[in-house]
Amino acid sequence: MANENKLQDIIGHCKEYGFVFPSSEIYDGLGAVYDYGQYGVELKRNIRDYWWRSMTQMHDNIVGLDAAIFMHPTVWKASGHVDNFSDPMIDNKDSKKRYRVDHLIEGFVEELRTAAAKELGLQDKESGGPLGTDIPELLNHANWTKATNLFNEMEALLAADDFAGLKKLIEDNNIKCAVSGTCNWTEVRQFNLMFATEFGAVASDNPEENKVYLRPETAQGIFVNFLNVQKSGRMKIPFGIAQTGKAFRNEIVARGFIFRMREFEQMEMQFFVRPGTQKQWYEYWKEARIKWHYSLGIGADKYKFHDHVKLAHYADMACDIEYDFPMGFKEVEGVHSRTDFDLKQHQEYSKKKLQYFDADLDENGKAYGNYIPYVIETSIGLDRTVMMLLSEAYQIEDLSTEEKKDDRVVLKFPPFLAPIKLAVFPLTKKDGLPEIANQLMDECRPLFKCFYEEKDAIGKRYRRQDAIGTPFCVTIDHQTKEDSMVTIRHRDSMQQERVLMSEVKNIVMKSLTVF
Repeated sequence: MANENKLQDIIGHCKEYGFVFPSSEIYDGLGAVYDYGQYGVELKRNIRDYWWRSMTQMHDNIVGLDAAIFMHPTVWKASGHVDNFSDPMIDNKDSKKRYRVDHLIEGFVEELRTAAAKELGLQDKESGGPLGTDIPELLNHANWTKATNLFNEMEALLAADDFAGLKKLIEDNNIKCAVSGTCNWTEVRQFNLMFATEFGAVASDNPEENKVYLRPETAQGIFVNFLNVQKSGRMKIPFGIAQTGKAFRNEIVARGFIFRMREFEQMEMQFFVRPGTQKQWYEYWKEARIKWHYSLGIGADKYKFHDHVKLAHYADMACDIEYDFPMGFKEVEGVHSRTDFDLKQHQEYSKKKLQYFDADLDENGKAYGNYIPYVIETSIGLDRTVMMLLSEAYQIEDLSTEEKKDDRVVLKFPPFLAPIKLAVFPLTKKDGLPEIANQLMDECRPLFKCFYEEKDAIGKRYRRQDAIGTPFCVTIDHQTKEDSMVTIRHRDSMQQERVLMSEVKNIVMKSLTVF
């Protein structure tokens, strides 16, 4: 269910507490480009490391790779990106604003559903959207039915690449530009999303000679290195190659904070399998990847699978894992059966054989021999995962009493992903308490990220750590000098207990164990 207010709260919180900043903000920023602050970069690194260990450390047959961002331009011709990597766009002639066609129509669908909910008194007060999507009274409302039919028709037209039909759908439903308020639309056309630049220091009369692209995905670096990894690592099929890294897409409609950016980071794994076994492995990785998401401490009700109606040119099966973001269910990860398309294309364009010799015996006792492997891909957006965890963790809790109105903003990250694991507070700046606090810092710092602060009242210090998601705070007081006991405070429950200072390290380490 969409909740625009929560999204804006999260954006404001991220800037105020050092998670995410608009890029080049002192120059009024750059659209859909963001910088990660001191706590955002720790959260992002923790997610990346957890994914990496889950893939490479926990699987004997998956290894890593770090391919270059720049690749030979023919790579993108072979992969189909030069000819096919585009989205249907439409411009409003009055406002000059450009829209992705599916986003434009989906926005109108949401308007119809919200109107139905408002008319029936079934509107959520916080988000403004419908109270639910399975209420019989809502499902039978004329606007809801119209919205459902419109969405289904859009999906069918997109699958058929029927651009004339999409424009007619927009015009027949009087879908207007949000800026001009008019329906004065151009024709629908494809817009290629790759960034191009020139390579080398020598100018050429023909710009195409030096043209290279910033990679729009990390997968192709894996495919062109398939044999390098397989032979040097003596890898036996089935096996996988994992990679994390930057990718770049010239998104025309980039929105939703860090959900859709022009410069972003992917975590991808390409799993090479014997032809004919792809369905089995596709189902295996669907199950494995949703379990990984559950391990982040997010409930199953916040996820759903969305099977693709229109398959990419390389796929025979594909689905998205969607999370219920503040703007509704959106893709965070894709699982695709890419067939042998990529390796076959690179073999054709490079004139180099990209085959695997399989010495295993089939049911007739004969070796499988040479073949081009099929590929199952799992591709998750790191920035989207950061946003997913921020959306899940962000809470405003009412702590009001009869005497005092109060609340706290807290980020309830799983401890192993939290930017800071432990905050250490001496009660005062004197009497030897800072020295004891620094002893604890020295003991814990090599094992996990710690934070030290001695400014302001303890209550204020607690609230600042709640706002960045620190799971444990320890206070060193005057009694500590006598009995070596400290007060440890738990973020989620706000409960405090006295423990031996020597036990703090073990308490925190126990919470960080995930494998």
